[in-house]
Amino acid sequence: MTPDSLFQIAGPIAMIGWIFLALAPLAPKWADRIGGVIIPAILSVGYTAVILGYWWQGQGGFDSLANVMLLLSNPWMALAGWVHFLAFDLFIGGWITRQARRDGIPHLVVLPCLLLTFLFGPAGLILFLSIGAMRRLVTPREIEA
Repeated sequence: MTPDSLFQIAGPIAMIGWIFLALAPLAPKWADRIGGVIIPAILSVGYTAVILGYWWQGQGGFDSLANVMLLLSNPWMALAGWVHFLAFDLFIGGWITRQARRDGIPHLVVLPCLLLTFLFGPAGLILFLSIGAMRRLVTPREIEA
């Protein structure tokens, strides 16, 4: 398979996970398992296979922006980078969904966090963390005896 064909497969696989997370209130256990763990794990296996198979072909490195750009100029390394984003963003989306359920945050409040995580990774995470922090500030706490 070519990097392009694998790229065309990875995106829809990740999208299935995001759909499960978006519909989490309908089937929370399935959302947690499929969207939050199984699909990120599948993507991570694919990422690891690409890295193990093609890392040696890449030039560049992580010590400067120029070297990162050089590294990602190889189609296999660019694919690995993309799948890395897909896997980790989806994993964080699963964590957000589970944590919101534990904290009693309504799913309608979580959906914008998931959308931002899907599109811009860390921006969605910081939105969710901000919502959680604000909620803790305004929610009365039980006094421990």
